[in-house]
Amino acid sequence: MSGVVISESWLTQMGNPSTVMIGTITSLYDVGAFFGAIAAAFTAEPLGRKRTLLLGTLILVVGTVLMGSCFSRAQMMVARVVTGVGIGYITSVTPVYQSEISPAAQRGWQVCCQLTTMLFGLMLAYWINYGFYFLSGDAQWRFPLLFQLVFAVYILALTPFLPDTPRWLMRHEQSPERGLAVLSKLRNKAEDHPDVKQEASDILDAIRLEAKEEGTWGDLFRSNGISANKRFFLSLGIQFMQQMSGINIVTYYAPTIFQSSLGMSARTALLMGCLSQVWYILASFVTWYTIDRVGRRALLISMAVGMCLVLVAEAICVRVGNSVSSVFAVVFVFAFEACFTWGWMACVWIYPPEIMPLKIRAKGAALAAAADFLGNFIVVQITPPALANIGYKTYIIFAVLNIANAVIVWIFYPETAGLTLESVDVLFAGSDEIVDEEVKAQSLSRKLQWSIVAKAATEVKRRKKDRKTADPMDTTESVGDDKVSVQRNEVA
Repeated sequence: MSGVVISESWLTQMGNPSTVMIGTITSLYDVGAFFGAIAAAFTAEPLGRKRTLLLGTLILVVGTVLMGSCFSRAQMMVARVVTGVGIGYITSVTPVYQSEISPAAQRGWQVCCQLTTMLFGLMLAYWINYGFYFLSGDAQWRFPLLFQLVFAVYILALTPFLPDTPRWLMRHEQSPERGLAVLSKLRNKAEDHPDVKQEASDILDAIRLEAKEEGTWGDLFRSNGISANKRFFLSLGIQFMQQMSGINIVTYYAPTIFQSSLGMSARTALLMGCLSQVWYILASFVTWYTIDRVGRRALLISMAVGMCLVLVAEAICVRVGNSVSSVFAVVFVFAFEACFTWGWMACVWIYPPEIMPLKIRAKGAALAAAADFLGNFIVVQITPPALANIGYKTYIIFAVLNIANAVIVWIFYPETAGLTLESVDVLFAGSDEIVDEEVKAQSLSRKLQWSIVAKAATEVKRRKKDRKTADPMDTTESVGDDKVSVQRNEVA
């Protein structure tokens, strides 16, 4: 929509809407995605990860056709909602699928791969907008909107050949055999290999531990001895905070920013938007290396501070408003995208499936995605009138919010990098009642943090040390899991 909203043909077709109405039309996508993510919370567990993905894609196809063929503002608004519902399904179930098939040591890296391909799609959308800007008539905006059908059809063609996740299969089928077979193929090892048997045993132990009570929506708000409710709130918070960073000011409205705030022509603004997306995708490759080595927590905190500083600098440049400051303002837009992709893109999407227990993982991840789209809606709705009415002060608001994000993560969010999904339950077991004596003896800064933060840091360090002594080619993260299984049985 970044290029569509500055298309003269589209504006005429929509009845020359005001900036507030443009924000509403654009943000209705996020309203649909919000409800789509909530709907996915009801279907992802009974239908499975794969069929939920297919359902969301079919809805996306319907919405895309409606959007690309629209002749009225009302049809466009309905189409935006329907398309958003499909995206809500897709984006809530995809991280769950990936987290449940990936080895612990590669989980963050593989989500980064997926998000880099997403950025490639974003870059492609910008360049298509730019290319079709030189055409006149409806093709200028209809083709860019309809082109996403290519990727929707690709999902529909590919997904039926994918397996569902071993964790879902073992939980929902009478026998764990098919889940074990899928796990064996994913790890490229025989079913009787010790690593495969150990991982399957861990999954079954976690399922038995969580099966004491039937999974209900109420489990999202109960501890169940493993702080499940607190972990759910962490998931909601991290995804909402992602949008409070202000990234979608740039993603949705980069050409608008370049045109209205910096005085560029529509053509130049579109070109700069395209170049910013090329930079966005190049910067994302850095996270492939850092997300599992540096960890989620350090990246989230440091990059939130970085985005704050960049936004303050952006505000100063826009306020000055001369030719030199405009150049620097463009540079700071690029810097903001880099900070976001290094810290708050991949980390935020991998964290909810990592932190939540299996029984509420699908529901919780879907609702966390809904929180993301709720924040997205707020930002996208207010951006056009904010830029028009308060200008550079818009960036100051989001600079302050980024500092708040950094403080909240430092206090409440434990590290999950390198931990198996099942071992996270053990980390949280009894955390409501037990505070380690070691944590009590920590410095004042440590005492300000939730006790689990220190426990998680200790466990992550232990596992890193264990991996250094293991086979460097073995990334199945089986080292130390015997101890985890013993601890889990004790908890049960």
